Amino acid sequence: MNATPDDLQRKARDTKARRKDTLDKDLEKITYVEYASQNVSRGIVVPSLVFLLLIVITLLFVVSLLGHSALVIPIIACLVAAYMAMNIGANDVANNIGAAVGARAFSLGLGLAIAAVCEIAGALIAGDRVVDTIANGILRPAYFSHPDYLLWSMMAALLAAAIWINIATWMSAPISTTHSIVGSVMGAGLAAAGLPAVNWTMLVGITVSWLMSPLLGALIAIAVLAFIQTTIVYTPDKIAAARRWVPILIGLMFGAFTIYLSLQLISPPDRGSFAGMLATGFVVGLATWGLSVPLVRRQSEGLENRNQSLRHLFRVPLIFSAALLSFAHGANDVANAVGPLAAIVRLAQGQAGTGDTDVPLWELMIGGLGISLGLLLFGPKLVHLVGKEITKLNPLRAYCVALSAAMTVILASAIGMPVSSTHVAVGAIFGVGLFREWYIRNSKRRQAYLRMKAGGELPPSKEEAEANPDEARRRYLVRRSHLLTIVAAWTITVPASAALAAALALVMFRLFI
Repeated sequence: MNATPDDLQRKARDTKARRKDTLDKDLEKITYVEYASQNVSRGIVVPSLVFLLLIVITLLFVVSLLGHSALVIPIIACLVAAYMAMNIGANDVANNIGAAVGARAFSLGLGLAIAAVCEIAGALIAGDRVVDTIANGILRPAYFSHPDYLLWSMMAALLAAAIWINIATWMSAPISTTHSIVGSVMGAGLAAAGLPAVNWTMLVGITVSWLMSPLLGALIAIAVLAFIQTTIVYTPDKIAAARRWVPILIGLMFGAFTIYLSLQLISPPDRGSFAGMLATGFVVGLATWGLSVPLVRRQSEGLENRNQSLRHLFRVPLIFSAALLSFAHGANDVANAVGPLAAIVRLAQGQAGTGDTDVPLWELMIGGLGISLGLLLFGPKLVHLVGKEITKLNPLRAYCVALSAAMTVILASAIGMPVSSTHVAVGAIFGVGLFREWYIRNSKRRQAYLRMKAGGELPPSKEEAEANPDEARRRYLVRRSHLLTIVAAWTITVPASAALAAALALVMFRLFI
């Protein structure tokens, strides 16, 4: 029996609905953001290298005149650390607020202001543990013949990471500031005292965290999306379900974050204080839920019962998840700039080692302000450049990605593990995309929902949905390119920054020790 044109059109629509290529579209948008970040940053590469060269010349001149000064060395280190922090803020701004700005959850100016405040708050409140890992956990002071070798190793690591970020940006090479500073500290330590000077157990733990954090981000994103799909998206009355569950999601997010902040501010907690933290988190979550109910209800008035309406209702959770991601980014990535600075300041003050001590607030402030300054200086141009692509992001998926990335990075910060926020976000995107493909093909709830909307007709079979081998190959190449980018960030950045730091360390040892 020959199919009518209406049958063919309906079959084509069903096949398209069945074969979602959301993952590949989101990955292509991330690629666009990364290329845009590199293009924006390349404009400041030459001035930045000149600035770093002036710092090096000043370092050589002042130290040659005044010798090893307890004041001069920290000042020079502060300048390099502040520059490192500016690079971090400039490069990662689109990852933190791009989705929310693109979804028009808030304006560009408000987004930059929220991100700047949250970055500083994350650095000051929760940045000390990761800073301590970079400053004290990678190298073993006992294996250095003199404290000056450790001091100049950290100085070389800080300078090498800053230089490598500029070189890699100019070459459009995939980089991670976290990988850069870890590789630099390792390379400088090897040049100073050989293999025993490196805490290889800690490095293995950091490497494992690099492997596990994208996976954890993917799992959390899958869990959040599965909950939303089950309780809101594939229900007969989407608006009523969103009115019920969106305030609960906001309340849970605020309650969990309150407990986390309490753990950071009261450490170590005893049994009584921990119970108080849980109670405080419950009260804050309950209050936030109560305030969110009328807000979501007011936003939902007049909305049609379709997915486009859900995107509008998820803008408020997206705002909070973007702010939370900025906080997490400040808490974790501030260590890339402040970790070596903390070690340098302690050693310049005459402390023989870098033992576990509290990180001074002013050091964290330098990192937090540097990140925020880089974000404010270079963020507007970057977000404007990618705005047309970002506006196509789905607020619901962006919420899942931002929330899972924030939770993963916060967890890593709580245990002192430096991770790449970009790689965590990419892992979350993979998780969301792959889960949606599985859910579309296998979910009985979705099949029943589609059958109800289609008046009893079933969607096409899996074989019909995958009848285009060229499309399947394109999607495979898109995904493989992102995995290769992550691998390249490791294989290029860590050894390159380590080699550069080792070379600078040897020069500094010869000049200053």
